[in-house]
Amino acid sequence: MRSTVLALGAAALLGAGNVLADDIPTCSLDKKCPESAPCCSQYGQCGVGAYCLGGCDPRMSFSLDSCVPAPVCQDKTYKMDKASMSRIVDIGSYLGDPSKADWVSQGEPVSYNDQTLLTMPKNSVGTVLASTTYMWYGSVKARLKTSRGAGVVTAFILMSDVKDEIDYEFVGTELTTAQTNYYFQGIPSYVNSGNITVTDTYANWHEYEIRWTPDQIQWLVDGQVGRTKKKSETWNATANQWDFPQTPSRVQLSIWPGGAATNAKGTIDWAGGPISWDHEDIKNYGYYFASFGEISVKCWDADAAPGTNKGKSYYYNSYRATNDSVVDSNKRTTLASFGGTGTDMDKGKVTGTTQSSATKSGGAAAATTVPNSIPGAGSAPANQVPGGGVAAGGSGSGSGSGSSGSSDGSGSSGGSASAGGDSSACGASGFSQSCEEGGSGSGPSSSNNGVRTGASALAAVVGFVGLMFL
Repeated sequence: MRSTVLALGAAALLGAGNVLADDIPTCSLDKKCPESAPCCSQYGQCGVGAYCLGGCDPRMSFSLDSCVPAPVCQDKTYKMDKASMSRIVDIGSYLGDPSKADWVSQGEPVSYNDQTLLTMPKNSVGTVLASTTYMWYGSVKARLKTSRGAGVVTAFILMSDVKDEIDYEFVGTELTTAQTNYYFQGIPSYVNSGNITVTDTYANWHEYEIRWTPDQIQWLVDGQVGRTKKKSETWNATANQWDFPQTPSRVQLSIWPGGAATNAKGTIDWAGGPISWDHEDIKNYGYYFASFGEISVKCWDADAAPGTNKGKSYYYNSYRATNDSVVDSNKRTTLASFGGTGTDMDKGKVTGTTQSSATKSGGAAAATTVPNSIPGAGSAPANQVPGGGVAAGGSGSGSGSGSSGSSDGSGSSGGSASAGGDSSACGASGFSQSCEEGGSGSGPSSSNNGVRTGASALAAVVGFVGLMFL
């Protein structure tokens, strides 16, 4: 069985100031970010602002403290209904305060019949939501219905900033199979996957659960354990370490085109073949979609590390990036503007009446009056939001799984301007979530149109790079 490491690369470039991919520094374990763009995003590119928030890898950044500390775990139930849409904010509006938002979005989430749809319009790269708080062990449940069709992948995963990962992934041609997988620090492995048999994942709601403790991972469907992996089975004698996910992780939900023509052949084959942008869901609704209902998080809540959530934030004190290097602290998690970094969190801060009018969903002043502080605000640098400003045909040069950032078929593959089909449908100005006018359609029912979040309706862009396949 083949599986993939989710690699949805980023951006909220709202219509201005694109730069060539070569202008954005890249990062890996062997190549840290420069001091001028110190934060290494989840997608292997360096920048400031949103690059320093969720997904910032301290091992590949200029220094361990370049990344902003990550908000600690909170027990919470996310209804994912229409009222919840105000708690989903675009990546270009979030500055690190989890009290102001539950999810950071890239792409086009849609509210429909008290559920949230993650959509993938024609010639787009889909949608991803990432939680604003982190889990350091615990349980997360998601009630969902997957998308369908060749080349279409739905995912529900845990991903840490150092690329520990626990997955559920669903291929649109295998609607009776839930694929499970895990990774330690993004290291490719060909033996970590396993399947769980279910009833039709597109037609039926199922509750998928990940129970993660310091000793084991369990994957459950509708309350029944489908797979267990014990930490004791993961000892790597060569590296003298446990190859077991063990660091604070965000919940990520997504739909993405594994069958895009720009992907490696192994990825396309695993995803059920090339994606069709003329599928009945595209014709009827304007997009492929996956439906998400209630999601609940229960923290591990240990008395002593690992697995605590007693403070405000997590950070790493060692490049080992194992659970004994995680610190549960009271350090701040918010930036004052998109010009900030973990070592200068107040850069771009405004004061007085300007601050109150400029405050964004991140809970800090997003300083619309300060040049170069908001992605897409005229002169804003493209590398303030991960993945932003890659010109058409450029390589994302990112690392989907924390490996060296290679772009060969066996590692991570570079993104391009179009997720598939006729690349001319997308302009040469950068990645576009929807490459055609009106391409997102009206929703899954002509009698009940979906309602999009405001930021995504303003054409937030998503670029995905580095699709790891097994």
